[in-house]
Amino acid sequence: MLAWVTGMGVSWLLAPAALANGWNMPKGVTEISRDIYSLHMTIFWICVVIGVVVFAVMFYSLFRYRRSQGAKADNFHEHTTVEVLWTTIPLLILVGMALPATATLQRMYDPSGADLDVMVTGQQWRWHYEYMDEGVSFTSSMSTPTSQISGEEARGENYLLDVDNPLVLPVDQKVRFLLTSDDVIHSWWVPELAVKQDAVPGFVNENWVRIEEPGIYRGQCTELCGKDHAFMPVVVHAMEQDEYDEWLAERKAEAEAEANSVDREWEMDELMERGEQVYGSVCATCHQQDGSGSGQFPALAGNDQMLDDVDWHKDVVVNGVSGTPMAAFGGSLSAVEVAAVITYERNAWDNDTGDVVQPSEIQEMLE
Repeated sequence: MLAWVTGMGVSWLLAPAALANGWNMPKGVTEISRDIYSLHMTIFWICVVIGVVVFAVMFYSLFRYRRSQGAKADNFHEHTTVEVLWTTIPLLILVGMALPATATLQRMYDPSGADLDVMVTGQQWRWHYEYMDEGVSFTSSMSTPTSQISGEEARGENYLLDVDNPLVLPVDQKVRFLLTSDDVIHSWWVPELAVKQDAVPGFVNENWVRIEEPGIYRGQCTELCGKDHAFMPVVVHAMEQDEYDEWLAERKAEAEAEANSVDREWEMDELMERGEQVYGSVCATCHQQDGSGSGQFPALAGNDQMLDDVDWHKDVVVNGVSGTPMAAFGGSLSAVEVAAVITYERNAWDNDTGDVVQPSEIQEMLE
C-alpha cells in the first residue's frame, strides 16, 4: 500500500500538468490531496536522510580505510548485534511510514455519505458525464483548435487542456465518481483534486472528492487509450453552491426542452446547425473535420455505403460496430443529437442527399 501511494507521487512528479513549482507535485485543493502531499514529503525526507547517512558512512569508510594508508580488511563471519540492528531499524522505519499511508488510503477509498453521484464514462477520446438522479448528462471533448495542433497557430495557454463542456461541481460537497468505459481502459486524472481512477469496460470503479476552493482544475487521461490519447483532457469547474444550483437548473431546463422537442418535426437547417456542433465535438476526432477519415476511421464524405443506406447509417451511429473503435452513441447522445449528426453527415461535404432524420425516428430505435 505504501508503495502505491508513493507511486502516485512519482507519477504526478513526472507529469508536466501536475507540477506546482516545476519540481514537485501540487498540494491541491482537497483535504485528501494535502494528506497525500504531506505523506509524499515525509517519505521523501526520510529517504533523503537515509541516503545521506548511508552514503556518508560509505564514503567515510572508503576514504578513512583506504589501502594506500595501510588499512587491512578484517575477516569475520557474523556479528549478532549488527544483524539485529540492520533488521530492526528498517522494519521500524517501514512501520512508521506504513501507518500514515494506511490511514490515508482508508480515507481515499471511503466514498460513503456522498452528496452527489456523477457517472464518468470514458469514450475514445472524450468523457461522458451523467449527474445521477438529476436528469443531466453531456459529453466533454477537447476544444483546442486543430490549427494549434498542426502548428498553423500559436499554442494557447491551456494547449490540449481545454474542453467544450467542463464537469461542473459544487464546492464543500462530497462528490462520488462512478467510473467506467465504453471501449478501452481510460484513466480519469485531476492532480489538484488528488483523483486518479481507471475507467475499465464492464466494471464500475469508485472515487470521490470534496473541493474546498472554487476554480478550474485540469487533468488528462493517463492511460494509453489509442492514437488520440493526448487529446482527452479533463476540466473540472468548481462553483459555489448558489452558482452551481443555477447552472444545474439551466441544464435541467435544457434537457427537458430537448426531451419535449423529440416529437416535433425539425427543419433541415435546425438539424444541420445542431449536427455540426455534435460532429465537431464527438466525431471529428476520428473522421476529421472535413469528413475525410484517417487510417482505420473511414471517410464519411462520399461514403457510398453510408449514403445509399440511411437505415444502416442510423444503426451504426446508435449501436456502434462491434470489433471496431466505432462506439454506440445511442447511450451517450440524446435522440436529437443523434438525428442531427446523422442529418449533418448525410448533407455535409457535398454529400447532399437531402435526407432529414427526425429525432422521433431515433427515439423509436432507442425504445
